[in-house]
This record gives sequence, C-alpha cells and structure tokens, in this order.
Amino acid sequence: MSGAVQLSKADARRALVRHHFAFSQTPFDVFARLKSVQFDPISPIGCNHDLVLHAHTSGYKIGDWEALAYRDRKIYDGWDKQASLVPFEGWPLRRIFHKVHRQSFEKRVFQDLKEEADLVYREIAERGPLMPKELSYQKKSDEPKGTWHSQNLTKRILRGLWHSGLIMTAGRKGGQHIYDLTERVVPRQFFKQPVVEDSDARRQLVLERHQTMGILRPNATAEIWSYGTLFYEKKHLIPELLKQGAIVPVEVEGMKANSTHGFLQQLEQGPPEPRVVFVAPLDPFLWDRKMTAQLFGFDYAWEIYMPEAKRRWGYYVLPVLYGDRLVARVEFWARKEIIEVRQWHWEEGDPGAGFWEGLEKAAQELMAYASAVRFAVREHIDAKVRSFFDEISKGS
Repeated sequence: MSGAVQLSKADARRALVRHHFAFSQTPFDVFARLKSVQFDPISPIGCNHDLVLHAHTSGYKIGDWEALAYRDRKIYDGWDKQASLVPFEGWPLRRIFHKVHRQSFEKRVFQDLKEEADLVYREIAERGPLMPKELSYQKKSDEPKGTWHSQNLTKRILRGLWHSGLIMTAGRKGGQHIYDLTERVVPRQFFKQPVVEDSDARRQLVLERHQTMGILRPNATAEIWSYGTLFYEKKHLIPELLKQGAIVPVEVEGMKANSTHGFLQQLEQGPPEPRVVFVAPLDPFLWDRKMTAQLFGFDYAWEIYMPEAKRRWGYYVLPVLYGDRLVARVEFWARKEIIEVRQWHWEEGDPGAGFWEGLEKAAQELMAYASAVRFAVREHIDAKVRSFFDEISKGS
C-alpha cells in the first residue's frame, strides 16, 4: 500500500484500546462517539447494547438507555448496521435505509397488502402509539412456516412500514415494539432537515464506520457495511475518502486497513491505563473479527446460534480485555440479584501484573450494573477464578 502509515501490531492494539475504552463519559457521549450501538434483545446479563454502554462508560445500569430513547428523545430505536440505537442527529443521514428497504417491501407489503397496510397505518395515525396486539387488524397467513418474517400478516406490515421509515419505535413494553408515526417520534429539528442525497449519505456512513472503529479493513465483512446499502459502494467511496484525506491508509505487519486521524493520534498518548473490560459480543471493538484475530491473536465467535454440542466456549461468552490484551473469555448469567459465572476460559500466558486487582474492580462494577449482590460460580471453573469470585461475594 503506497504511502501507508506503517504500524506494529502492538501499536495498533494500543491505539485501538485507547480509541474504544480509554474514556469516562455519559451514556449519551458514548452514542455520540460511536454513532450507533447495535441492539440485540437477548439478555443473559443485560442486552448487548447494555454491555456496550457499561464497558464504555461508568455508573451505567441495565436499561438506562430507555430513558434516553423514549423519554428524552436523544437516541432512537432504528436501523443502522443492523437493528441499532442511534443519536437522533444521525437520523437524517440514515433515511437512505428507508429508501433501500422500501424496495424490499414494495411488492410484499405495499402492493400485495396495500389495503391492509393503509388500514394499519391509518389506525396508528389515529390511535397511536400502539403495540402490534392492540391493532384492530389481526390476521395470520396460510403460508407454511419458514416464509419471510412471520405468518402474522399484521407484523409483516408493521415491519414493512418500520423499515420504510413510515413508523418508528416510540417505546417498548416487555421487549415488544410500541409503534407511532415517524413525524411524531423524530424531534422536529431533525425531521425537517432536507433529505440527504444518496451518494452523500453513503459517503458519510462509510466515513462513520471508520470513525466508530478507528481502524477498518476495506474488505471487512458485509454486515459492517449494512450489507447492500454500503458494501458495493464502498469500493469507490473509500478511495474518495482517502483522496480527501478524511481517512489514512495504514499497514499493520502486512494487514492493509484505513484509519482516522484521531486513531493515529492515540499513538501519541502512550499505553492505556490497564483495566479489565468485559467486552460485549457486538461491541464495535469486535466488529471486524478477522482483524481482532490478526491484532490480538484472539479467535472470537459468538456461539449463541450454534448447537450446544458444537460450542467451544459457551452460549454468550464475553472476551476479557486487560490492558491491550484479550486474556480470557467469560460467560455470565444474571438473575434475581445473583450473577452466575458459567464459563471461564484463559488464553495462553499470564494475564499480567495487576490483573486480579483490575478484575476485582470490574467485578464490583458489574454487580452494580446488574443490581446484583453476589456471584455464584460453577464447579468446573478454574479453582483460582472460583475462589476469587467467592471472595468478592463475601465482601459485597
């Protein structure tokens, strides 16, 4: 890569950890910096978005994001990389997803179910906000299971309206969406902004992916680029951003990537202060799994959808970061004020001086985050780890 900044893996690791975790800020500051946080409803110890916010800030408790979204209207519950929580400042830019997704739903909802879709939309306009079960139109399809989305035609229509930007999530109850018209959810100053041209929106979103991650390989997997929305366009948008100087080419011991100027400035700050971080499975720090493997020597797979017999590590395992190394993997399960430690797998080598002190602080913060009073550790787990969590519980 001609003219690329040459980095060692150690340099890249240090800058990446500082870029993501060397911050102390409010939850909204985290959203503003990361641009979006991926939403996932599965909740063994809070959801993915809870775990991301816990790792990137201090004092966060499970569910704190809801006030930002549904009371304060600072973030919204919508689409970005996938289902995500996004600052409302990013909504005008992301209207391109409405246009792209509308094409997918055009025949299946807006033509084949036009009368029904009009009926659902009018009822939300007149009576909203509404949960799906509160709508008058309730009908299931006779199609066999396995067809797109669901046999429930009402939910199909709602997803089509949601993905197309006609309705939004105005709240949740028991995890279920509460829908309202988009113009009643988006703050007026953002709703009234002019529609961003498609090419400009894609260029800015590609830049934001780099800003979120700090360093990003151009051939990273399609989900990082929101699949078809950005994946094909990035081939000419990345060279444009490089030419403009918005991003910088780098090479890390043979790995070609691009970074932001802010990422490179992290190199001037020295090593990050070592602390233990339980990293969420869909944290932007882990988005590019191949890069994680190359930089950290850490092969991470989220095994939640894998048959139990084929799992190597566990159902919902979190990488354990200490300093600029990924030193272990842990699976927690929080219920009724108890955090169960279900799995603990060490990586090779000593975790380093100060690890146990760092783990003690992280464990105490995790209890506060989950409103827990003690840990319970499964018998098969390493004796030193089991003894450690037992002592934490005694002192809590």
